Amino acid sequence: MTIRLAHLSDIHFGGENEAAVAAAAEHLAAGRFDLVVVSGDLTRYGEVREFEKARAWLDALPGQRLVTPGNHDAPYLAWAERLFAPFRRFERWIGPAPAQSWLGGGFAVRGVNTARGAQPRLNWSKGQISGAQAREAAAWLAGQAADCVRIVVVHHPLIEMLGGPMTARVWGGEAAAAAFAGARVDLVLSGHIHAPFAWPYPYGDGRTYAVGAGTLSVRERGAPPGFNVVEIEDACFRVTALAWKGSRYEPFRTWSLDRRTPS
Repeated sequence: MTIRLAHLSDIHFGGENEAAVAAAAEHLAAGRFDLVVVSGDLTRYGEVREFEKARAWLDALPGQRLVTPGNHDAPYLAWAERLFAPFRRFERWIGPAPAQSWLGGGFAVRGVNTARGAQPRLNWSKGQISGAQAREAAAWLAGQAADCVRIVVVHHPLIEMLGGPMTARVWGGEAAAAAFAGARVDLVLSGHIHAPFAWPYPYGDGRTYAVGAGTLSVRERGAPPGFNVVEIEDACFRVTALAWKGSRYEPFRTWSLDRRTPS
Protein backbone atom coordinates (compact mmCIF):
# COMPACT_ATOMS: atom_id res chain seq x y z
CA MET A 1 0.00 0.00 0.00
CA THR A 2 1.29 3.46 -0.91
CA ILE A 3 1.70 6.04 1.87
CA ARG A 4 1.05 9.59 0.68
CA LEU A 5 2.44 12.70 2.36
CA ALA A 6 1.95 16.33 1.43
CA HIS A 7 5.03 18.43 2.13
CA LEU A 8 4.56 22.19 2.19
CA SER A 9 6.87 24.94 3.36
CA ASP A 10 7.36 28.71 3.46
CA ILE A 11 3.73 29.72 3.06
CA HIS A 12 4.52 33.09 4.68
CA PHE A 13 1.00 34.13 5.64
CA GLY A 14 0.96 37.91 5.39
CA GLY A 15 2.81 37.59 2.10
CA GLU A 16 1.27 34.43 0.68
CA ASN A 17 0.20 33.78 -2.89
CA GLU A 18 -3.49 33.74 -2.04
CA ALA A 19 -4.66 31.83 -5.11
CA ALA A 20 -1.95 29.18 -4.75
CA VAL A 21 -2.65 28.75 -1.03
CA ALA A 22 -6.40 28.38 -1.58
CA ALA A 23 -5.85 25.86 -4.37
CA ALA A 24 -3.36 23.95 -2.22
CA ALA A 25 -6.03 23.53 0.46
CA GLU A 26 -8.43 22.14 -2.15
CA HIS A 27 -5.74 19.77 -3.41
CA LEU A 28 -5.01 18.54 0.11
CA ALA A 29 -8.69 18.03 0.83
CA ALA A 30 -9.10 15.87 -2.26
CA GLY A 31 -5.80 14.00 -2.05
CA ARG A 32 -6.38 11.57 0.83
CA PHE A 33 -2.98 12.19 2.38
CA ASP A 34 -1.81 10.16 5.35
CA LEU A 35 -0.08 13.22 6.82
CA VAL A 36 0.39 16.88 5.92
CA VAL A 37 3.86 18.20 6.80
CA VAL A 38 4.70 21.90 6.92
CA SER A 39 8.43 22.55 7.35
CA GLY A 40 8.33 26.05 8.76
CA ASP A 41 7.88 29.70 7.87
CA LEU A 42 4.12 29.77 8.13
CA THR A 43 4.30 33.54 8.64
CA ARG A 44 6.10 36.48 7.10
CA TYR A 45 7.04 38.46 10.24
CA GLY A 46 5.71 36.29 13.08
CA GLU A 47 2.86 38.72 13.72
CA VAL A 48 -0.27 37.73 15.60
CA ARG A 49 -2.62 38.28 12.67
CA GLU A 50 -0.38 36.13 10.47
CA PHE A 51 -0.47 33.27 12.97
CA GLU A 52 -4.24 33.61 13.24
CA LYS A 53 -4.55 33.30 9.47
CA ALA A 54 -2.17 30.34 9.41
CA ARG A 55 -4.09 28.55 12.17
CA ALA A 56 -7.42 29.06 10.40
CA TRP A 57 -5.98 27.64 7.17
CA LEU A 58 -4.50 24.63 8.94
CA ASP A 59 -7.72 23.94 10.86
CA ALA A 60 -9.64 23.76 7.59
CA LEU A 61 -7.44 20.93 6.31
CA PRO A 62 -8.61 17.33 6.74
CA GLY A 63 -6.57 14.67 8.48
CA GLN A 64 -3.41 14.80 10.54
CA ARG A 65 -0.58 17.33 10.27
CA LEU A 66 2.90 17.99 11.64
CA VAL A 67 4.25 21.54 11.61
CA THR A 68 7.72 22.70 12.62
CA PRO A 69 8.82 26.34 12.99
CA GLY A 70 10.96 28.37 10.62
CA ASN A 71 13.06 31.47 11.16
CA HIS A 72 10.22 33.75 10.03
CA ASP A 73 8.01 32.34 12.78
CA ALA A 74 9.97 34.27 15.41
CA PRO A 75 8.67 37.85 15.79
CA TYR A 76 10.52 40.18 13.45
CA LEU A 77 9.78 43.47 15.21
CA ALA A 78 9.15 42.43 18.85
CA TRP A 79 12.82 42.30 19.78
CA ALA A 80 12.49 41.34 23.44
CA GLU A 81 10.14 38.49 22.61
CA ARG A 82 12.38 37.32 19.80
CA LEU A 83 15.35 37.21 22.16
CA PHE A 84 13.71 35.58 25.18
CA ALA A 85 10.64 33.70 23.87
CA PRO A 86 11.02 33.51 20.09
CA PHE A 87 8.48 30.73 19.52
CA ARG A 88 5.85 31.63 22.11
CA ARG A 89 3.46 32.81 19.40
CA PHE A 90 4.09 29.70 17.33
CA GLU A 91 3.28 27.49 20.32
CA ARG A 92 0.12 29.46 21.15
CA TRP A 93 -1.39 29.23 17.66
CA ILE A 94 0.28 26.25 15.98
CA GLY A 95 1.81 23.72 18.38
CA PRO A 96 5.03 22.57 20.09
CA ALA A 97 8.16 24.30 18.83
CA PRO A 98 11.21 22.31 20.05
CA ALA A 99 10.17 18.97 18.55
CA GLN A 100 7.15 17.23 17.08
CA SER A 101 6.41 13.53 16.53
CA TRP A 102 4.09 11.36 14.47
CA LEU A 103 3.92 7.57 14.55
CA GLY A 104 1.48 5.33 12.73
CA GLY A 105 0.60 3.73 9.44
CA GLY A 106 4.05 2.31 8.82
CA PHE A 107 6.00 5.55 9.13
CA ALA A 108 7.47 7.72 11.88
CA VAL A 109 8.15 11.46 11.65
CA ARG A 110 10.23 13.64 13.95
CA GLY A 111 10.23 17.41 13.61
CA VAL A 112 13.31 19.30 14.83
CA ASN A 113 13.47 23.08 15.22
CA THR A 114 16.50 24.45 13.34
CA ALA A 115 15.38 28.09 13.69
CA ARG A 116 16.63 30.45 16.37
CA GLY A 117 15.37 33.81 17.59
CA ALA A 118 18.94 35.10 17.80
CA GLN A 119 22.42 33.76 17.16
CA PRO A 120 26.01 34.99 17.60
CA ARG A 121 26.14 35.97 13.92
CA LEU A 122 24.60 38.81 11.96
CA ASN A 123 22.21 36.73 9.87
CA TRP A 124 19.85 35.18 12.43
CA SER A 125 17.78 33.62 9.62
CA LYS A 126 20.36 30.88 9.06
CA GLY A 127 19.89 27.48 10.65
CA GLN A 128 21.31 25.73 13.66
CA ILE A 129 20.95 22.20 15.01
CA SER A 130 22.70 21.01 18.14
CA GLY A 131 24.27 17.63 18.66
CA ALA A 132 21.70 16.93 21.37
CA GLN A 133 18.82 17.68 18.99
CA ALA A 134 20.23 15.37 16.34
CA ARG A 135 20.97 12.55 18.80
CA GLU A 136 17.51 12.76 20.38
CA ALA A 137 15.74 12.63 17.00
CA ALA A 138 18.00 9.85 15.71
CA ALA A 139 17.49 7.78 18.87
CA TRP A 140 13.70 8.15 18.73
CA LEU A 141 13.59 7.09 15.09
CA ALA A 142 16.09 4.27 15.56
CA GLY A 143 13.81 2.87 18.25
CA GLN A 144 10.96 2.28 15.81
CA ALA A 145 10.27 -1.01 14.03
CA ALA A 146 12.82 -2.10 11.43
CA ASP A 147 10.33 -1.82 8.57
CA CYS A 148 9.07 1.63 9.65
CA VAL A 149 9.87 4.51 7.30
CA ARG A 150 11.87 7.10 9.25
CA ILE A 151 11.42 10.79 8.41
CA VAL A 152 12.94 13.96 9.90
CA VAL A 153 11.43 17.41 9.30
CA VAL A 154 13.54 20.56 9.65
CA HIS A 155 13.18 24.03 8.23
CA HIS A 156 16.72 24.57 6.95
CA PRO A 157 18.44 22.13 4.57
CA LEU A 158 21.19 20.52 6.63
CA ILE A 159 23.52 20.39 3.62
CA GLU A 160 23.51 23.13 1.02
CA MET A 161 21.70 22.63 -2.27
CA LEU A 162 24.20 22.82 -5.11
CA GLY A 163 23.26 25.78 -7.29
CA GLY A 164 20.48 26.76 -4.90
CA PRO A 165 19.00 30.27 -4.86
CA MET A 166 20.18 30.94 -1.29
CA THR A 167 22.11 29.32 1.54
CA ALA A 168 21.04 27.88 4.87
CA ARG A 169 24.52 27.60 6.44
CA VAL A 170 23.25 25.39 9.23
CA TRP A 171 25.60 25.22 12.19
CA GLY A 172 25.86 21.53 13.01
CA GLY A 173 24.06 20.59 9.81
CA GLU A 174 26.60 18.20 8.31
CA ALA A 175 27.10 16.39 11.62
CA ALA A 176 23.33 16.04 12.00
CA ALA A 177 22.98 14.72 8.44
CA ALA A 178 25.65 12.10 9.17
CA ALA A 179 23.90 11.15 12.42
CA PHE A 180 20.58 10.73 10.63
CA ALA A 181 22.20 8.60 7.94
CA GLY A 182 23.78 6.46 10.68
CA ALA A 183 20.33 6.00 12.25
CA ARG A 184 19.00 4.85 8.85
CA VAL A 185 16.65 7.79 8.48
CA ASP A 186 15.00 7.61 5.08
CA LEU A 187 13.96 11.21 4.33
CA VAL A 188 14.90 14.62 5.73
CA LEU A 189 12.25 17.13 4.63
CA SER A 190 13.02 20.86 4.63
CA GLY A 191 12.16 24.23 3.12
CA HIS A 192 13.73 27.69 3.52
CA ILE A 193 15.29 28.18 0.09
CA HIS A 194 11.95 28.36 -1.80
CA ALA A 195 12.99 25.76 -4.37
CA PRO A 196 12.25 22.01 -4.58
CA PHE A 197 15.08 19.47 -4.63
CA ALA A 198 15.96 15.86 -3.79
CA TRP A 199 19.34 14.17 -3.42
CA PRO A 200 21.11 11.56 -1.24
CA TYR A 201 23.31 12.49 1.69
CA PRO A 202 26.96 11.49 1.14
CA TYR A 203 26.97 9.38 4.31
CA GLY A 204 26.21 5.81 5.30
CA ASP A 205 24.69 3.68 2.58
CA GLY A 206 23.61 6.65 0.46
CA ARG A 207 19.93 5.91 1.03
CA THR A 208 19.14 8.85 3.33
CA TYR A 209 17.65 11.56 1.15
CA ALA A 210 17.28 15.32 1.56
CA VAL A 211 14.01 16.58 0.10
CA GLY A 212 13.13 20.27 -0.10
CA ALA A 213 9.79 21.92 -0.82
CA GLY A 214 9.22 25.25 -2.53
CA THR A 215 7.14 28.19 -1.33
CA LEU A 216 3.51 29.26 -1.47
CA SER A 217 4.44 32.90 -0.97
CA VAL A 218 5.00 35.73 -3.43
CA ARG A 219 8.74 35.54 -2.66
CA GLU A 220 9.71 33.26 -5.51
CA ARG A 221 13.37 32.44 -6.10
CA GLY A 222 13.51 31.01 -9.59
CA ALA A 223 10.83 28.36 -9.07
CA PRO A 224 7.05 28.76 -9.25
CA PRO A 225 4.93 28.51 -6.09
CA GLY A 226 4.24 24.93 -5.15
CA PHE A 227 4.57 22.01 -2.77
CA ASN A 228 5.60 18.35 -2.80
CA VAL A 229 3.69 15.11 -2.86
CA VAL A 230 5.77 12.28 -1.36
CA GLU A 231 4.63 8.73 -2.10
CA ILE A 232 6.20 5.89 -0.15
CA GLU A 233 6.17 2.62 -2.09
CA ASP A 234 7.78 -0.75 -1.45
CA ALA A 235 10.88 -0.10 -3.56
CA CYS A 236 11.18 3.67 -3.72
CA PHE A 237 10.10 7.12 -2.64
CA ARG A 238 8.44 9.17 -5.37
CA VAL A 239 8.65 12.91 -4.90
CA THR A 240 6.59 15.14 -7.15
CA ALA A 241 7.07 18.89 -6.91
CA LEU A 242 3.80 20.49 -7.97
CA ALA A 243 3.86 24.00 -9.45
CA TRP A 244 1.05 26.55 -9.42
CA LYS A 245 0.23 27.56 -13.00
CA GLY A 246 -2.27 30.28 -12.17
CA SER A 247 -5.34 28.07 -12.43
CA ARG A 248 -4.15 24.60 -11.39
CA TYR A 249 -1.22 22.60 -10.03
CA GLU A 250 0.94 20.64 -12.46
CA PRO A 251 4.08 18.48 -11.98
CA PHE A 252 7.23 20.61 -12.06
CA ARG A 253 9.92 18.08 -11.09
CA THR A 254 9.76 14.38 -10.19
CA TRP A 255 12.27 12.15 -8.42
CA SER A 256 12.33 8.40 -7.81
CA LEU A 257 14.57 7.54 -4.84
CA ASP A 258 15.55 3.92 -4.15
CA ARG A 259 14.64 2.65 -0.69
CA ARG A 260 17.09 0.69 1.45
CA THR A 261 16.30 -2.89 2.39
CA PRO A 262 15.11 -3.15 6.02
CA SER A 263 17.75 -4.74 8.25
